[in-house]
Amino acid sequence: MDARLPTHLIVNAMIRRVQAEGGFATVIASGERDAGTMLIVLTQNGRGARLFERMPQLDGAWKWTLSREQDAENPQEFDEYIKRRKAQDPDLWIVELDIRDGERFIGDVDVRN
Repeated sequence: MDARLPTHLIVNAMIRRVQAEGGFATVIASGERDAGTMLIVLTQNGRGARLFERMPQLDGAWKWTLSREQDAENPQEFDEYIKRRKAQDPDLWIVELDIRDGERFIGDVDVRN
């Protein structure tokens, strides 16, 4: 039996935690209820979007990794990347968290690209 929590429970808990601390959180795209992959878009006051993905590690664990940052001169590239990822994986969850120091809501983060 898989000990991982269903994705929808992780997403709901994350959203409630952010909202409880005065931030804004929303589901941009709902994926597979129990085992969908998650992408998290972190912003602060609607600016400086960064995309984090939960990546598998060699030991079987998962770690959040910064995979893309929005370019202020070409913000459309960021949105286009997210649209391509969703088209490639219909089970993908995309969640936006708009709060200061948003990394604290997603757990261990590896910021190496």
